Amino acid sequence: MNRAYRKSLPGTMLDYFDARAAVDAIQPGAYDTLPYTSRVLAENLVRRCDPALLPEALQQIIDRRRDLDFPWYPARVVCHDILGQTALVDLAGLRDAIAEQGGDPSQVNPVVPTQLIVDHSLAVEHAGFEPDAFEKNRAIEDRRNDDRFHFINWTKTAFKNVDVIQPGNGIMHQINLEKMSPVIQSRDGVAFPDTCVGTDSHTPHVDALGVIAIGVGGLEAESVMLGRASMMRLPDIVGVWLTGRRQPGITATDIVLALTEFLRREKVVGAYVEFFGEGADSLTIGDRATISNMCPEYGATAAMFYIDQQTLDYLRLTGREPEQVALVENYAKTTGLWSDALRSAEYERTLTFDLSTVERNMAGPSNPHRRLPTSALRERGIADSTRLAAGQAEQAQGLMPDGAVIIAAITSCTNTSNPRNVVAAGLLARKANALGLTRKPWVKTSFAPGSKVARLYLEASGLLPELEKLGFGIVAYACTTCNGMSGALDPAIQQEIIDRDLYATAVLSGNRNFDGRIHPYAKQAFLASPPLVVAYAIAGTIRFDIEQDALGHDASGQPITLKDLWPSDEEIDALVAASVKPEQFRQVYMPMFDLGTVQEADSPLYAWRPTSTYIRRPPYWEGALAGERTLRGMRPLAVLPDNITTDHLSPSNAILPDSAAGEYLAKMGLPEEDFNSYATHRGDHLTAQRATFANPQLVNEMAVVDGQVRKGSLARIEPEGQVVRMWEAIETYMDRKQPLIIVAGADYGQGSSRDWAAKGVRLAGVEAIVAEGFERIHRTNLVGMGVLPLEFKPGTTRKTLTIDGTETYDVVGARTPRADLTLVIHRRNGDTLEVPVTCRLDTEEEVSIYEAGGVLQRFAQDFLEMEETQ
Repeated sequence: MNRAYRKSLPGTMLDYFDARAAVDAIQPGAYDTLPYTSRVLAENLVRRCDPALLPEALQQIIDRRRDLDFPWYPARVVCHDILGQTALVDLAGLRDAIAEQGGDPSQVNPVVPTQLIVDHSLAVEHAGFEPDAFEKNRAIEDRRNDDRFHFINWTKTAFKNVDVIQPGNGIMHQINLEKMSPVIQSRDGVAFPDTCVGTDSHTPHVDALGVIAIGVGGLEAESVMLGRASMMRLPDIVGVWLTGRRQPGITATDIVLALTEFLRREKVVGAYVEFFGEGADSLTIGDRATISNMCPEYGATAAMFYIDQQTLDYLRLTGREPEQVALVENYAKTTGLWSDALRSAEYERTLTFDLSTVERNMAGPSNPHRRLPTSALRERGIADSTRLAAGQAEQAQGLMPDGAVIIAAITSCTNTSNPRNVVAAGLLARKANALGLTRKPWVKTSFAPGSKVARLYLEASGLLPELEKLGFGIVAYACTTCNGMSGALDPAIQQEIIDRDLYATAVLSGNRNFDGRIHPYAKQAFLASPPLVVAYAIAGTIRFDIEQDALGHDASGQPITLKDLWPSDEEIDALVAASVKPEQFRQVYMPMFDLGTVQEADSPLYAWRPTSTYIRRPPYWEGALAGERTLRGMRPLAVLPDNITTDHLSPSNAILPDSAAGEYLAKMGLPEEDFNSYATHRGDHLTAQRATFANPQLVNEMAVVDGQVRKGSLARIEPEGQVVRMWEAIETYMDRKQPLIIVAGADYGQGSSRDWAAKGVRLAGVEAIVAEGFERIHRTNLVGMGVLPLEFKPGTTRKTLTIDGTETYDVVGARTPRADLTLVIHRRNGDTLEVPVTCRLDTEEEVSIYEAGGVLQRFAQDFLEMEETQ
């Protein structure tokens, strides 16, 4: 602690650490030029860093150097139940390992406050047009997840510093925005900026409040939970100057989809993006949160807004105490985190985006950065008048049209944390109902807001019955469709899709539409604003020009188009102002966070249920994972193209009976209706392993049959050259103790922060992955599992090297941060090729974790050494 910089915060009984004084002591005037992110990181260093190391660490921030590590200590960890549960399963397994080696397992606890919200395990088995859908879905969730919830409830009694928000209460990011983040913390008499890491890539949702919150994998979260500094280098901080104001009728969803396309094109992957300017000033926190939430979709690590009057207004609206609002304003203005003080900030790179240029947008038919203006549906080949007419003829015969929208879901905190978006959907529904429009019968509709507050303001505005009438009744307060938890289709509809091989689609107000994610029978998916989702439920087909074609006809026979239904900004704003009140947030959150006294568990060790397919003692200190990684003689498990996502690596959606995981669950005696999702089974490695590369849309370039690459969960066993199901290849190689490698293209590991995308490949025997580039969270997860990430040099690819999967590989060289190593390729014909690659262990801390075999192995070593010295 650097006491020289500890000062009294004016007008309060609190102290603060004066980062401005510390920075300016090194270089006068430097603080005023720092971006928002750098100012918060500087405060963290002044408050937490070893005084002897502080000058050098601050100098890095001033000089914007990125070649040295410095420590960052997040104030808290937030988790959803899938990755949070698996992280706590890992810690429970770590306790077992510590106990077996003579240590005290009760001392293994999170030392950083950890909040776990159960929000990822509910599937929409009952749609929004069914009576009591919410209660029915919750009952199924509890039945299916009994093992998981038993373990989760044990953790809150067995571990210190763990709070659990039970299922049925909302989505972690929306709860974080509306309640959990204080923006400015006060602990032990000191005020400081709230910061957090979360086990979900959309944790930057609360960056909208000026809170540095980033998504990490479960393994990195475990390291932070256990009190280790998150070693980092100064990130690339990109300024985005927002100019202009949005046009009438344009939603925050339209803005973020346009920004996602723009920022992907500008290559902000891994950067901390800071939005500023008059355009940013005009955006509400709800609008900003929509933008910050989709940070991983444009590839950034954080998406920051400064603290300003909008922040204070939002804190008051959401029922924060007046004293807390006053503290946020006081601290921000005192320390230079208030918007006016950021006018002098300098960026190495500044991008400009004009909000007035944004039109009505969707994204699709896959990838969230693939913007699709609704004005361009015909020219993009999505809307098709010939196919629409053919579909209408099919409907007349009682058939579904090709291009049918089988799922229309208002889902995800991305949009439901913004009352304007939800109210707009309700107003569109009201106008549609008044004109006699209905949803098409094959469309499975649902509404799953991320907070219970949505029900209260929709009831107050009279809009909830209007949504219910069109089939958008509330089915859950959880992630649902956005996380691939769309639930089963009507059996007759599903069979017709199969029998006729229909091109069926989904439209959702979520943030991800990767191939195979939303539903196994939705061949592609489109992201859209909540009111557009309602419109597509009425249209019933993606072959529809949503701007021009008739959604129906009124009583006089006149066509009804989207413009007849779309609410004005004045209508939306008036209803939001009249219906969204602070007392609604207090009514919801006061009982939710009254956690009471928790009785301590009888034992620090968990009693594992041997027949469970949800929770199983992890194997990270056993078998192949306890052995040496030779990085010699590795065979490719897969050769993959660009843009491989974590949904390809470890899908989260429904488990089908003919999949490897489905067959395993059937052998374990689980009935098919309770197979649940891949995501919910990630606490059991025997089930989760079988999800590795289980996506039916996977393209493994080694899976060549009759001269063509076949799509699917396939691999080729070498040296036999036999193409088989991926899990069969993994089992074969595991039996042979064959070390493996994966060769891939650019942007490997996009998408969700799921640690099983790394755990699965490591348990399969993968020792290294060589790619043209990695997404940040997945790369750190690989390091956390002891898998070596390697990056081809610019201009070198699997194609320039003519890699076909028949080769074997060695990695040669000393593994130091970003060192040049040699990938030795042994061809089947006896030729050898030496290829320079970059070691993507980026810090000394990552080297240490990798050499130990992973995060948990490293902690176990350190813990036992510490106990020996005490």
